[in-house]
Amino acid sequence: MRILILGGTWFLGRALAASAIEHGHQVTVFNRGRSGVDPDGAAAIRGDRESDDDLKRLTNAGSWDVVVDPSGQVPRVVLASARALAGSGRYIFVSSVSAYTGWPIDPLTETSALLESRADAGPEFGYTDPRGYPTQYGFAKAGCEQAVLDVFGPDRATILRPGVILGPWEYVGRLPWWLRRIAEGGRVLAPGDPDQLIQPVDVRDVADFAIRAAKHGLGGAFNVTAPANHTTFAGFLEACRQATGSDAEFVWIGDDQLAAAGIRQWTEIPLWRSADAFPGTWKVSSAKAATAGLTARPIRTTAADTWQWLTAGGQAVASERVSELGIDPEREAEILAGARG
Repeated sequence: MRILILGGTWFLGRALAASAIEHGHQVTVFNRGRSGVDPDGAAAIRGDRESDDDLKRLTNAGSWDVVVDPSGQVPRVVLASARALAGSGRYIFVSSVSAYTGWPIDPLTETSALLESRADAGPEFGYTDPRGYPTQYGFAKAGCEQAVLDVFGPDRATILRPGVILGPWEYVGRLPWWLRRIAEGGRVLAPGDPDQLIQPVDVRDVADFAIRAAKHGLGGAFNVTAPANHTTFAGFLEACRQATGSDAEFVWIGDDQLAAAGIRQWTEIPLWRSADAFPGTWKVSSAKAATAGLTARPIRTTAADTWQWLTAGGQAVASERVSELGIDPEREAEILAGARG
C-alpha cells in the first residue's frame, strides 16, 4: 500500500512512518525539512502544505492509497490539502478529544457533540475560554475534521481523536518532565488522588491503529485512548520511578490544597487536573477503536522506552509548549514543607 504522511519528522508523524514501514507499506513523507529528520526507509518530498504550488507539485509526484495527516491545525489549510489529494483512496486525519464540546467535563463517546467550526476557517477562528475550555485548538480541530469530510465524505474519511499521547520523541514534554523530576529523587509532589484512573496512550499504539485503519479501510470517527482501567496516577508515577531507578518518595497532596496554592492545572503539574473540577478528563471511551483492533501497551513500557530515549541523547523538536510545563523547585519545596504537618 502507498501511504503519504503529511509531516513525518515529529512525534506521532515519526511513529506513523515507522509503523507503516514495519508493516511493509511504501511510505512517502511531505514536509518542509526544517524540523527533525526524515524517517529511515521513507521517500521524502519537500514542500509547505500552505503553498498551492507545493501542493500541486506533491500531487504531480504520484498517487497514494492513503493519506495520513497528523499535522493539520488550521481548517482552511487542511481543506486545501484534502482537495489537492482528493484522488487518494482514503484520508486519515488525526484530530483530538479537544474537538468535543464536553471535554474535559463530560464522559465522551464518538457520538458526543463537537464544537461548531467551519471547514474554511483560518487560524484566528474560535476562542479559548478563561476557564480553560473550550480551546481555540479544539475549534480548529473540529473545523479540520469537517474539511476532510467535505472532500472525502464519510466512506473515505477516517477521523482519529486521541487524548493524551506519550512516548519517545514527545515534543510537549509531559512524560519527559515527570521522568527527569523523579530521576532527581527526594520528596516529589504527587498530585491529587493516587487512585485516580488515567488513560494516556502510547504514541506507537496510536500509530499502529492508524496504519491498521489504512490497511482495513476503517472509516468514521474513533476515540484513541488507553482503556479506562489502564493505570492510576500512582501507577504512572511508579512506572517513572522504576524506569529511572530513582529513590524518589511520593508525597500526595490533595486537589483542594493544590488549588488553594494556585497551582496551574495540567501544566504546572503536568497531567494533573482536579477530578471535581474536570471530571471528564480521563473518561473518554475508546471501546469502538478497541473493537477495531486498538491495543494499549503497559504504561511501564511507555515510561521505560521514553527514559531510554532521553538518556541516549534523545531530544524532541523544540516546542513553545515545553516552557509551560513544570513546577518551580522552590515552589514545590514550599508546598512539600507544608505537607509535613
